[in-house]
Amino acid sequence: MNITQTFYDSMATHYDKLFQDWQATTREQAVVLDRLIREQGMDTNASLLDCACGIGTQAIGLAGIGYNVTASDLSAGELAEARKRAAQNNVSIRFKRADFCALSETFPKRFEVIICMDNALPHMLTHSDLEAALRSIVGQLAPGGLFIASIRDYDALLQTKPPYSPPYIHQTGKGQRVSFQTWAWQEETYRLTQYIIEDEESLTISKFDCEYRAIRRQELTELLFAQGCTRVEWRRPEETGFYQPIVVAVK
Repeated sequence: MNITQTFYDSMATHYDKLFQDWQATTREQAVVLDRLIREQGMDTNASLLDCACGIGTQAIGLAGIGYNVTASDLSAGELAEARKRAAQNNVSIRFKRADFCALSETFPKRFEVIICMDNALPHMLTHSDLEAALRSIVGQLAPGGLFIASIRDYDALLQTKPPYSPPYIHQTGKGQRVSFQTWAWQEETYRLTQYIIEDEESLTISKFDCEYRAIRRQELTELLFAQGCTRVEWRRPEETGFYQPIVVAVK
């Protein structure tokens, strides 16, 4: 098991603690994604794959507003959590365990929309790894299909290479919860340590480690064109309301 799988398997039952209100976040992000999809002339009738679904933050929100959602992830732990949360939200989603670098091995059909949100692509630690992932993802799109992904604003972050992220402080019914990350840089890759501190009836500290590569927007744009996309556009957070830059690509 690699560090990415270990990270997400370990985080599965803690991931929602990164949000003040995870349930509200699923609805808010579904609105953002629905708007982007409809801008391209599609709607809830489109077949949609969330190829890095995690605990279902986007997949559950989209299913809740009527999308035909299939969801996959490399982490068995996160898939188990996503299935549980889908049932709690009374939505129907087809879940599969799959590596987004090899989607055709799991899915015989192509999709009209594929999403890959929350900085999943930067787990590809080399240019060739990223190229393979995009070849797999774009290859699983139907002609005219739409790919939507989000990454951190690495163009800005690479200028300063900050050693940590600002903390999120969430008030809870029993106290407060603080989450933050430290980043140990080595050229364009960094080791991320996620801390979650729960200061409620007792003090609990959780720690999770993973690795990322800072992907510039130009690199991702060029690779998407190379894999057969005919149009690639970037949308900024101030435009979409989403917390990361979003790339919108049409095959």
